[in-house]
Amino acid sequence: MMVKIAARLLAILLVVGVAACGRSAPPADSASGPELVVYSSRIEQLIKPIFDDFTEETGIRIRYVTDDAGPLLARLRAEGENSPADMLITVDAGNLWQAAEIGVLEPVQSAVLSANVPPALRDEQGRWFGVSIRARTIVYATDRVKPEELGGYEDLANPEWSGRLCLRTAKKVYNQSLVASLIVALGQAKAEQVVAGWVENLAVAPFASDNKVIEAIDAGQCDVGLVNTYYLARMLADNPKLPVGLFWANQQGDGPAGRGVHVNISGAGITKASKHKAEALKLLEWLSASAAQYDFASLNLEYPVNDATAPSALIQQWGSFRPDSMPMSEAGRLQSDAIKLMDRAGYR
Repeated sequence: MMVKIAARLLAILLVVGVAACGRSAPPADSASGPELVVYSSRIEQLIKPIFDDFTEETGIRIRYVTDDAGPLLARLRAEGENSPADMLITVDAGNLWQAAEIGVLEPVQSAVLSANVPPALRDEQGRWFGVSIRARTIVYATDRVKPEELGGYEDLANPEWSGRLCLRTAKKVYNQSLVASLIVALGQAKAEQVVAGWVENLAVAPFASDNKVIEAIDAGQCDVGLVNTYYLARMLADNPKLPVGLFWANQQGDGPAGRGVHVNISGAGITKASKHKAEALKLLEWLSASAAQYDFASLNLEYPVNDATAPSALIQQWGSFRPDSMPMSEAGRLQSDAIKLMDRAGYR
């Protein structure tokens, strides 16, 4: 499987900006086994190669529907027990938590999943499991900022970053989960002070995407920002001389200061409506195994959840980091609190 990844990565880098919203794909004609239906908020280019491999190995066909997380959750809820979906794949623990809370995911027990997916990256009741990891950390202008000037997320609220910070909009679930992690680490009051400090230090209004944050740093509009690592990896793959570096946040010190980098997941769960639960579990376990882990993570330049799997060479250049140990379920549980906090702090 790994020999296929270079060609796939090239294809992804060429088309990654193209979403396949609301798109349904037929199963492979060559397979003759049972068919699974997967609802996915990951775009077609990031899942089709994986599903093709699974079908080739097992004979189980996969038909998938791609859309944003919100519409997919609404669709599952409206369809109820009549839903054709066997599995939901989506990004961010907040979305997975919501899917579990509205009752569309089936709890499962699996020794394979327990062994392959660390406890912090899966639901305590077995309703969803992480499949890849994305780290959200600090990026900076390498020609204007020295790494030793950087520290943790909360340090970006300090006066020395006044007029030098760029952020993505607070409407994005990635930032909502990050702020939820601040609430866990610092408490509501301190977390709100930090977010208010971020707003005070903004160089320009928040952007619609992480790519725009990186581009603004490159253009000199700001000196530091917060992004998911795979956005920077994609841009560096296209332009290795891009003068934007990555810094692992909160790696030093005792207590909250050294709690580690905020991580989030892409994850999956089996639907309660599934008519093929055994086959769906087989797919979920297969996704957690080392070979599939490498492909699933590398296609989007993310990190595997399975500790036995190394990340792609492109992101190994950043070295290892200590992640925040906050259970991913907390990102969902505190999502509403995070949104309210961001609104009070003026973070739009």
